Amino acid sequence: MSRGLVVCIGNGLVADDGAGKAVYERLLQSSIPGDVRLRFLGLGGMDLLEEIDGEDILVVVDGVQLGGKPGTIHLLDWEHLPRMDLRPVSGHGIGICEAIAVGQRLYPERVPENIFLVGVEGQCFDQLGVGLTEEVARAIPKAAEKVCALLRS
Repeated sequence: MSRGLVVCIGNGLVADDGAGKAVYERLLQSSIPGDVRLRFLGLGGMDLLEEIDGEDILVVVDGVQLGGKPGTIHLLDWEHLPRMDLRPVSGHGIGICEAIAVGQRLYPERVPENIFLVGVEGQCFDQLGVGLTEEVARAIPKAAEKVCALLRS
């Protein structure tokens, strides 16, 4: 079993929704610890449950709309993740919190105690065939470093 799991979520074909994919590609080139698994999911939600397996830490990376300035890097722990009934975190259907809550009920031994979201604030989530906006593209290295810093702590 690995100590940590990083799951990057997003669609590289839909503007800032590709932030998670871009961070994933950046992390592939970095030196994340050997006891950490790195995965990419086009969609989050329930697919996330297939990946978790009792790790100590789960870091989810995604493009988000939390009302910040585009390119802002948000670091939120489990207690501070927005629930979908308040505000959707991403456009991937069921949210991270809802998927984790299902996992906690069905497979409590598999769900990590330490759960974080590294969210890259985007501004364009509805343009197919368009790359990342300039602000989000500039934020990708910082988001990847934030993930690595979490894994080192």
